Amino acid sequence: MSERSQPNHCPYCGDDNLWPREAEQGLSAWECRSCLRSFGLKMFGLIPRPEVSS
Repeated sequence: MSERSQPNHCPYCGDDNLWPREAEQGLSAWECRSCLRSFGLKMFGLIPRPEVSS
């Protein structure tokens, strides 16, 4: 698994014209060349699976 996960679409306009950007403040940074916005992503961790009752 790579250190960088790529988003599938821009959270602002929904387009997929995304390019990696130099990391800022420890975030994985991306730029959308359709709406000209940049944004960052950060994974906080995994959530526990709910226990299934039989």
